[in-house]
Amino acid sequence: MKIPVLALCMALFMASCSSVKNTDATLPKDISERPADENSQKYDQAQLDKLKASIESEISKEKCSDATEWTFAPMGAKGCGGPQLYIAYPKKMETSILPKINDYTEKVKAFNQKYGVVSDCMMIMPPTSIKCVNGKAELVNS
Repeated sequence: MKIPVLALCMALFMASCSSVKNTDATLPKDISERPADENSQKYDQAQLDKLKASIESEISKEKCSDATEWTFAPMGAKGCGGPQLYIAYPKKMETSILPKINDYTEKVKAFNQKYGVVSDCMMIMPPTSIKCVNGKAELVNS
């Protein structure tokens, strides 16, 4: 009687070993391996960051030697309203850079509304002037 039970156990053991399935397909993927979700807050924030970096990069190509040739504009939007910051740019670039700054600001407003972003509600005061320091424009607050 012990031999048939032992044989049955061995047969079941051998059958279970040969029927190993790839269960990895049913497990959740590691977050680093997931594709970018175009409907996520993280993805949208990355798109805004790229746009901001593009604007800043374009402006940084210009050397500041005369502050009177530069101006500034509000950029971005806080959740409570008002700009996130002010950015200096050369007046000669106004027709090309200002639409990009405004586009970025509108996209930030839409992002804030979509995700219910709240901010510190501190009002950012516009700068009083611009000065050139080591070839870079710097905003001056009084």
